[in-house]
Amino acid sequence: MTDYLEYIAVIIPFISYNHLMPSYPVPLHEIRRELTVSNSRFISSLAPAFSVDEARAFIQRIKEEFPDASHHVPAYLIGHGDSEVAHCSDAGEPSGTAGRPALAVLRGSGLGDACVVVTRYFGGTKLGTGGLVRAYSEAVRMVVDAVSRGQKVLTHTLLLAFPYTYLERIRLLVAAMNGSILDEEFTADVTMSARMRVENLEEFQSKLSELTNGRIEAEIISTENVLMPLLA
Repeated sequence: MTDYLEYIAVIIPFISYNHLMPSYPVPLHEIRRELTVSNSRFISSLAPAFSVDEARAFIQRIKEEFPDASHHVPAYLIGHGDSEVAHCSDAGEPSGTAGRPALAVLRGSGLGDACVVVTRYFGGTKLGTGGLVRAYSEAVRMVVDAVSRGQKVLTHTLLLAFPYTYLERIRLLVAAMNGSILDEEFTADVTMSARMRVENLEEFQSKLSELTNGRIEAEIISTENVLMPLLA
């Protein structure tokens, strides 16, 4: 019974942690590219979207930004793999020529939690079925190839207060632990807020203690999922 309970104690935190920290890449930021084919403009906009509501809001924002466009072809993937929610629409283009090619390229990129909208301004020349498929596919490929990859990870927001003599060394330590400094206030001492991946906190606290001879310890202010760059 003891061994069984120890097994449960180990595996439950592991499952919870991985549920909060997806292992797939997502777009790190919003990006836009433009393609011209036979005088038709294809403007592709890509953004992270962590829910269907976020994806719909992004699609609506693009429609409002380009209200006079001929078509707004959307495709999104919320989640990844077996748990993904996928959607696409031809948005008035001939059936199968726009939405499905856009979604196929988005899925083939390996990204999850991503929404793309290809806005088309018709240029007066019909592209035909094959031409439309190629144009929409290429428009999506341009943004998924160009966007930086990130990952939604569980992080701590930390608060540190320390004398000025430690400032540069603590800045370097935060960077070395793949953390980021959010704010610094300079009064009698330095007060710093920083963001750190949960799995790096123990090592950070240990190195901080070594650096300051045990005088400084970071205080956890909050814990949340944050979109961060993929580690190299």
